[in-house]
Amino acid sequence: MSGPGCSPNDKVVKHNGAPGEPLSEFTNPHVSAGSPATRLLSAFKNDTHTKKAYLAGRECYSEEGKTFELRLVRKIKQQQSTDPTSRPEYPSSLGLTEFTRRATEVALGKSSRAIMEDRVLGVQTPGFTAAVRLGAEVLRRWCDVRAAWSGPVYLSSPCDDSLAGIFQAAGIQDIREYYYWDDEQRNVCLEKLLEDLAKAPQQSVVVLSASAHYPTGADLSQDQWTAIANLIMRRRLFPFFLLPPQALCSGDLEQGAWPVRYCASQGMELLCAQSFSHCFGLYGEAVGHLLCVLKQNSLLFSMESQADKIVRSLWAQPSAGGARVVATVLSNPGHLAEWKEEVKCIVERCMLIRELLRERLRLLGTPGCWDHLTQQGGLYCFIGLNGEQLEFVSKKRHVYLFASGCLNVSAINGRNLDYIAESIHLAVTTSF
Repeated sequence: MSGPGCSPNDKVVKHNGAPGEPLSEFTNPHVSAGSPATRLLSAFKNDTHTKKAYLAGRECYSEEGKTFELRLVRKIKQQQSTDPTSRPEYPSSLGLTEFTRRATEVALGKSSRAIMEDRVLGVQTPGFTAAVRLGAEVLRRWCDVRAAWSGPVYLSSPCDDSLAGIFQAAGIQDIREYYYWDDEQRNVCLEKLLEDLAKAPQQSVVVLSASAHYPTGADLSQDQWTAIANLIMRRRLFPFFLLPPQALCSGDLEQGAWPVRYCASQGMELLCAQSFSHCFGLYGEAVGHLLCVLKQNSLLFSMESQADKIVRSLWAQPSAGGARVVATVLSNPGHLAEWKEEVKCIVERCMLIRELLRERLRLLGTPGCWDHLTQQGGLYCFIGLNGEQLEFVSKKRHVYLFASGCLNVSAINGRNLDYIAESIHLAVTTSF
């Protein structure tokens, strides 16, 4: 079969000079070296060292080193699979109504004024990244209509490496950074953060992690959030919240969503991308949610139409399975209580690991202060090693974590804790 634009009798030459075969339409595709995560995992799998450890996974792991599965979620899936009244069908392009309603309540609270005034739109997405992408598309198209918007988008430094690419893929090219993490203090520097946002042009979009900031794991207090919210309102900036698996940070959905609820209560328009995969163990059935809070109810219909149009061009319909599980848990008080108890066990284990790792480093006499290990929260920890130290840990000690120094706390267990602590100690004390 001839490719477009070629006649059957055309004689073309292949790249190696051999005549006779038609030239591929994909003549010189760019060959990617693969993402850092892919390369890191490949290196780990090819490593034959007996004490190797992989601390760069995104899943939540059990003490046995296996992906954590919630008993309640397994039970609900079994019940749904044997339900004789269940019929397979496509969900709406905007997702399951019960899921979006419950997800909205998680972010804003049931008594939210925005919900009562019907100026909130929730859209189910196939995962957290998809929620961010949909939000970026909504911003670009919605703000293009509102000629006053001139960008740019501000991301925290550091942040998830994929965020800039997601906004750029949506056609937003002006990406800037604001200060977040202080390497020397190993904590958030609010003063510099506020300085950067104070310089942002009016109506800039500011991407903020409401809880479980990735990759640092360092979150802001309510007083700090109040200061940021006041600046956002004063400078007329637009907040785009990221709400990852906040339950795995504190064990409390409401506590993690406090910044979103506070800003909404101040009458602010906002977007919020939520993730439900981690805290429900739905890794193969990624479930996300985009929340849009508007100033007036009169804008809701046009926003819904715009979101529907974008979704149909991106993924048509989200999957129903994972969203149905989440909705079942959130709508049943008994299930919700059981789920909270299981999540509490995960949170307590991660907190214990942080404490044990800090204590091991203290006993080894590792130079520096390691209190940031327990001051941070959630699955991820910004360990605080520099580039040479991280390379030493990876090359010499076979402990794999991202170049940013972020590691997955749940991947540490009783079998590898001492070895990992010793590896960090050697990295800090070895002369390069």
